[in-house]
Amino acid sequence: MTEVTVRHDAPTDKPTLTEVADQYPEPATTPSRWRANLRSVLKHTGLILFGLTMLYPLLWMLVSSFKPNDLIFREPGLIPSDVTLSNYTDGWTALLHPFDHYLLNSMIIVAGSLIGNLISCSMAAYAFARLQFRGRNLWFAIMLMSIMLPIHVIIVPQYILFSELSWINTFLPLIVPKLLATDAFFIFLMVQFFRGIPSELDEAARIDGCGHGRIYLRIMLPLSVPALATTAIFTFIWTWNDFFSQLVFLTRPDMYTVPVALRTFIDSTGESSWGPLFAMSIVSLLPLFLVFLFGQKYLVKGIATTGIK
Repeated sequence: MTEVTVRHDAPTDKPTLTEVADQYPEPATTPSRWRANLRSVLKHTGLILFGLTMLYPLLWMLVSSFKPNDLIFREPGLIPSDVTLSNYTDGWTALLHPFDHYLLNSMIIVAGSLIGNLISCSMAAYAFARLQFRGRNLWFAIMLMSIMLPIHVIIVPQYILFSELSWINTFLPLIVPKLLATDAFFIFLMVQFFRGIPSELDEAARIDGCGHGRIYLRIMLPLSVPALATTAIFTFIWTWNDFFSQLVFLTRPDMYTVPVALRTFIDSTGESSWGPLFAMSIVSLLPLFLVFLFGQKYLVKGIATTGIK
């Protein structure tokens, strides 16, 4: 029999872990990466400081609404030395009517403006986007030019017209124009959105026997929810904050809306009720905050998708 001898000191071909680690050292952090991280930190720090600067007036008003009236301007900081809830109770009943009366007036105007803009502006936008009629481009250009007209130019003719119709001190001057598609910005917004919807859908609906009315109701409106939501949100915000038009057309105290009612807290003689004013201002901001909070995704989607063609 042949004896086989095995040598245990024969070298192995596989390198050890230490040798592998020596061959592939850890990459060192490059200076460019440090600069990128530094820029990111500085950018986010600047954005946070800018956001706090923008929010400071609102935070100051919120804190001041809980301060006694004589401490509001003596202690301008955000940490009050004395806290009171009397500003909210006094402000709610300080005017001729409770403050919910003015909130209701504003809600009536906002509701009418919402319905008017959603119906009339969407119908006008459908006509400009889908119908072929003589002078369409001319009327569309005139509609766009009306955006550049400030309200101060048309307020006097409007007042004369509404006065002849005995509409002063009613909600009609603030609601009826919305039913006539007078907000050209929303028409343009919806026109751009409607043009992004494939026209093949219209042709398929016509083959099934649909007219323009059913195409508008069954196809265009369901597909235009982001644009409609954007119109509704902007209409709510602009109408709720409108002061000039409501001050001109509503002169009776029982017809005041929230912005006009807040103005009555400021006395021209210097005896202004700043605490109740700030408290009711916070109350009036709550609907705007809720609408923007729950409608933000529709607002962003509507603006982002409008104009994509």
